[in-house]
Amino acid sequence: MRNAILPSLAALMAVAIIVIGCFYVISPERMTGSFGLKPPAPDADTRAWLRLKGIRDIVSGLVVLTLMVTTDKRTVGIALLVLAITPLGDMSNVLGSGGSKSTAFSVHGVTCGVMLVVGLFLIHVI
Repeated sequence: MRNAILPSLAALMAVAIIVIGCFYVISPERMTGSFGLKPPAPDADTRAWLRLKGIRDIVSGLVVLTLMVTTDKRTVGIALLVLAITPLGDMSNVLGSGGSKSTAFSVHGVTCGVMLVVGLFLIHVI
């Protein structure tokens, strides 16, 4: 059963972050509040930075999906462990910038935790 659940969770996380990234690229103004920071002024520079975040998310998801179809579960697990640095950094950024603690922990912290657990299971450490 674990053999089907863990790759499914990895794929679900990858697709979810791709979708979130697409929203940041397509409509950055609508996504600013979801990150946990105070929404910035909707100027061209801010939209550009938010789109960069979206592109980063899309690429992260595509890396996981690509590894899932080209390599073994252990490698996917290792990639998830490395990529868990991103939501950890996002959480740290939100907390260090006076953003929403609840969003920092419930969105970014939980994402990081799930990535770590799934990654560890995929490489059979847990």
